[in-house]
Amino acid sequence: MAHAAPTAHRRPTWQSADKAHLSTGAYVRPLLAGLVYGVWAADLERQKGPVDAGNVFYGILCGVLFAGIMFALARVGPRLMRELHATLYGVFTGIAAGYLHSLTDASVLSSTVIGLSVGTGVGLAAFYRYYTRED
Repeated sequence: MAHAAPTAHRRPTWQSADKAHLSTGAYVRPLLAGLVYGVWAADLERQKGPVDAGNVFYGILCGVLFAGIMFALARVGPRLMRELHATLYGVFTGIAAGYLHSLTDASVLSSTVIGLSVGTGVGLAAFYRYYTRED
């Protein structure tokens, strides 16, 4: 009856949150999203005028900031409670959407409403996702 003998507990095959292994997708997704966000912000900032060096640098700056924050959230987020993790994604998305809307010369109230609605929707969707896929 060797098959019924207790075995020693093994460490799980996945790594702990302190030594999280990042796949290629963990780097590519924020970079692609930052690229899209930067191009979108630069296009809105230029107001259908000619492209100049200022627009290019503005787009690069917005894209790098967006990708950096997105990468940081992907890296730190799994270590947080699911409520805080979802809230951070909602806040980040709401700020990003509200800022893009403000570049269209819309009112502050309109940009705030857009940012709050997008952030609330993403935060609720993220919370639902993290709540249903709990360990």
